[in-house]
Amino acid sequence: MPPSPPYLLSPSILSANFLHLEKEIQAVLQGGADWIHIDVMDGHFVPNLTMGIPIIQCIKQQFSIPLDVHLMISQPQKLLDAFLQAGSDILTFHLEAAQNPLEICQYIHKHHKKVGVALKPQTPLEPLFPLLNSVDMVLIMSVEPGFSGQPFLPHVLDKIQQLRQKWNGNIQVDGGINLQTASLAKKAGANVFVAASYLFSHPSPTEQTRKLKKLLQT
Repeated sequence: MPPSPPYLLSPSILSANFLHLEKEIQAVLQGGADWIHIDVMDGHFVPNLTMGIPIIQCIKQQFSIPLDVHLMISQPQKLLDAFLQAGSDILTFHLEAAQNPLEICQYIHKHHKKVGVALKPQTPLEPLFPLLNSVDMVLIMSVEPGFSGQPFLPHVLDKIQQLRQKWNGNIQVDGGINLQTASLAKKAGANVFVAASYLFSHPSPTEQTRKLKKLLQT
């Protein structure tokens, strides 16, 4: 199995209290968060509407931490400029939503940002393989995209393991992440972990972040 890159934690603010978003982000930063994960949903590619460009702009103005922006939107190529200009540091689009994924990867890299490609739980790995030399990260969804708080789907562990055997880039896992599922995904080969409810639904997101970071570092 190829070596994996460093283990990173990217808290998803999808489960944060938006009335106190700055405080919530500060809490996970104090716990050792590496990135901030921002879930953008359009109500079309997934059946939910969430945050967009103004939220990214505000966070970018206030914090220096890398912004890990996950586009769960149809026709992502039409909005690349807007999200890049808003302050995205890692811009991830869904393979299922992209007509010309290689062109999207090249465009994001042209603007000196990192690119990720996301796969839904049932999407096979094979369509991704031609892109592996053109991406910085692959996001394996461990729930159906659209809503926070869903249980982890264990069958994606095989997909993570298969990808790690083939590729030594960043493999991100998103959905139902807690201490138990993060341990399983880490063993399978994931190295970037998105957590939402586990962190922000707890009275102390800082303490929960520390617990998860400690697991990843051991």
